[in-house]
Amino acid sequence: MTAVESRPAGVLGTPSGHRPFGARAMAFVALTKPRIIELLLITTVPVMFLAEQGVPSLWLVLVTCFGGYLSAGGANALNMYIDRDIDALMDRTSQRPLVTGMVSPRECLVFGISLGVVSTLFFGLLVNWLSAALSLGALLFYVVVYTMLLKRRTSQNIVWGGIAGCMPVLIGWSAVKNEVSWAAVILFLVIFFWTPPHYWPLSMKVKDDYARVGVPMLPVVAGNRVVARQIVLYSWVMVAVSLLLTPLGYTGWFYTSVALLAGGWWLWEAHALHARAKSGVTGAKLKEMRLFHWSITYVSLLFVAVAVDPFLR
Repeated sequence: MTAVESRPAGVLGTPSGHRPFGARAMAFVALTKPRIIELLLITTVPVMFLAEQGVPSLWLVLVTCFGGYLSAGGANALNMYIDRDIDALMDRTSQRPLVTGMVSPRECLVFGISLGVVSTLFFGLLVNWLSAALSLGALLFYVVVYTMLLKRRTSQNIVWGGIAGCMPVLIGWSAVKNEVSWAAVILFLVIFFWTPPHYWPLSMKVKDDYARVGVPMLPVVAGNRVVARQIVLYSWVMVAVSLLLTPLGYTGWFYTSVALLAGGWWLWEAHALHARAKSGVTGAKLKEMRLFHWSITYVSLLFVAVAVDPFLR
């Protein structure tokens, strides 16, 4: 990879003497990427309902979610610390706290490490040590394997790096059961196969940003037809895996119905995107963000069905 030339983070940002406390506090919150963490929690809480086959302890849900927020927030802060050079050159990341200078690199590094340590101890002492180990593993995988090793080296970065985003499923199950079952593994695989077709449409939209900084996201190194074909393949596998819970006895008719309907609509959108790409459509008419937005709705519906299904069996 060619080294990325960029200004030091914050050089055109806020001078250190003019950083109001309120703005600084919000900047540290922004380091944790709270909007992404919302999605992680959507996959954690419903799995706890499935593991309990009913309503889990409210206290356990709260401490698991808070611990998950701390861990994921630490991983996101460390990701911003490592990627501060390319964040300064990309339009979609140009307002991140390290780029604007609202937070210094040293502060970000200390903040991220501290959240990682605190979250691990928090899980271990208030939930269980299996959940603590899974949480720490997710953080290290995201920071070391994805951000440091894969992101700037291979177009398969989001495929394998997405494993970190699958871990909340295992954490939610282990928080209740202090073990990992096949149900948790299946839902882990659903998120694993969901992540590439969820993220690649967004990468198609902002591929110029990634190309500018030398990050080989699949849409940067391959044409729209190839990317769309990969999206279709991963989508079929994802929907097929999502249907395994019922024959194995973990879910009933309600979950199956939602998985079939939502999965069918997903496949319709994926094939429609592939058809547009195959016919040479580009620009706004490609409508790649339709699938990106639907992917968030899909995973929300699927995991709400995971939580509701035990009450209808």
